[in-house]
Amino acid sequence: MWTHEATLRDMRTVGLRELKNNLSEVIRQVRAGEDVQVTDRGEVVAEIRQPSPPGAQPHPHPGLAALARRGLLILGAPNDDPSIYSLSGPRLPEGTAAGILEEDRADRLP
Repeated sequence: MWTHEATLRDMRTVGLRELKNNLSEVIRQVRAGEDVQVTDRGEVVAEIRQPSPPGAQPHPHPGLAALARRGLLILGAPNDDPSIYSLSGPRLPEGTAAGILEEDRADRLP
């Protein structure tokens, strides 16, 4: 599975002292949708972010969920109903792909 979380999540980092001195400003930023990492001596010890709605399940794509929290995208409804998409059968007769490959490779064979 591809994880784009590292490229999608630009998290601000604040030290404990900065957090203590600027707590109101940090909370305003979180309220605006930004996630903040809190560090103690350079080690991340906590993350501050907006709470999930009551009863919400963890999102399977945390990077997309982070963008939605920041208001940069709107998540679509889940497609859990298998009747939404009908399965289509093969569109070409069996063996067609092999024939096309043989034909394409014929000019490269000795």
